[in-house]
Amino acid sequence: MGEDPAKLIHKYVGVDEANIEEGIGATTIGVFHLKDCSSADEDIGVVLEGIRVLSNLDSVPTAVAMLFGLIYAMNLAYPADLRYTFEVLQKIVMELDGGKLSNKALSLKNHLYE
Repeated sequence: MGEDPAKLIHKYVGVDEANIEEGIGATTIGVFHLKDCSSADEDIGVVLEGIRVLSNLDSVPTAVAMLFGLIYAMNLAYPADLRYTFEVLQKIVMELDGGKLSNKALSLKNHLYE
């Protein structure tokens, strides 16, 4: 979709706690993946408005699905820099309100169903 996936999924590997909190605090909407290099500890969760709203999720795809569900349930606007990504999730993957698609999403749908 031409959007940077790093704006949706923020990965922190071997980063100190202060930098992690700064990064999460600056995130409007996204998924975080924390991994400690010195151990097998890992945390995956969801951030809304700089606050960890979910954590200790099983996987990044689960976190993205939870994020999408929260956005949909709370009727939040999609971030402008991830608009097409969330449109594809909503209208093509989840088949919710798929009547009108943007040209980018329609092109992807046509390629998927050829």
